[in-house]
Amino acid sequence: MTRLAAALAAALLTAAPSPAAPREAPALLVPPALGRTDLVWISGRVLEEAQGQHGPAALRTARALSASNLEGAAVEVTFLGRTARAVSGDDGEFLVAIPAGDGPPFPAGASPVQVRAGGAGATGVVHVVDPAAPFLLVTDFDDTVAVTNVARPGGAVRTTFLEDADTQPAVPGMAALYRCLVVRPEGTPAPAVAFVSGSPVQLAPRLVRFLERNGFPPAALFLRNLGPGSLSGYKEPVLRTLLARFPQKLVLIGDTGERDPEIYAALAREFPDRVLRIYLRRATAGPDPAARLDGALPFSDPAVPARDAAGRALADLACVDAAFPGKGAAPGAP
Repeated sequence: MTRLAAALAAALLTAAPSPAAPREAPALLVPPALGRTDLVWISGRVLEEAQGQHGPAALRTARALSASNLEGAAVEVTFLGRTARAVSGDDGEFLVAIPAGDGPPFPAGASPVQVRAGGAGATGVVHVVDPAAPFLLVTDFDDTVAVTNVARPGGAVRTTFLEDADTQPAVPGMAALYRCLVVRPEGTPAPAVAFVSGSPVQLAPRLVRFLERNGFPPAALFLRNLGPGSLSGYKEPVLRTLLARFPQKLVLIGDTGERDPEIYAALAREFPDRVLRIYLRRATAGPDPAARLDGALPFSDPAVPARDAAGRALADLACVDAAFPGKGAAPGAP
């Protein structure tokens, strides 16, 4: 057993509560959500006890990932004076839809949502998409905006347990690219941002802190349920759900480390009128086969997609000029 594996095993054993240990109060995970002015969707998870935020990174992550789900909890969700109720499933997950109904439309932008379950309470945020928003920016997380080294043996495990929101490095230039994609003149609706990631939903607070700390625009999170049955096929349903819920077209950003090229290309083929552009950060050594890229724009320097997006009126040119001075598009970019 390697020293890393031994450390992780010790952390997991320490994180597991002993039968005699007193249990903490239930806890709630409420990742940032995305909604429309007439209807919002809020999902989350009810845990049997709080995860704890003390100790080394490996221990905190182990506790988060080993937290037990609370099934059958009555969940009450209140958003801007409207309330909906649900019961948590066997994985602790809940989902409610709250319509604006006969009242005024929900205001575009970020608004708080209150959730209560099993004696626990939490406040989340819903990003309501303006009907006139030009597109949705849908993006991956690992190795797209955060250096995770998923493609390297043991890289993802090492990063997950030995780094945290304050120490995991961000991919240089990506926050500036995203800010230029969403900035708009005053009074003009901005695109909404959604991260669709294989990171476990238990790590939602860590991702929120990482994004805030590194200057990324506020975003909704759609994360993976932890388990061997969810190691693949988790992105496609979310992408289809976003297309069904929102009329806006998509700008997709991912990386070449795993299956983003194939997933995004398949979506573009199936919905050719709904995908505006695909940008893929090169996260693997060596050139990628042309068949993998399939019309997407690959890049190593975020200035390349920034210039391309500005040329297509998807990004603010003044922002791009300020963030990437003196840098232009790649020769022969499709």
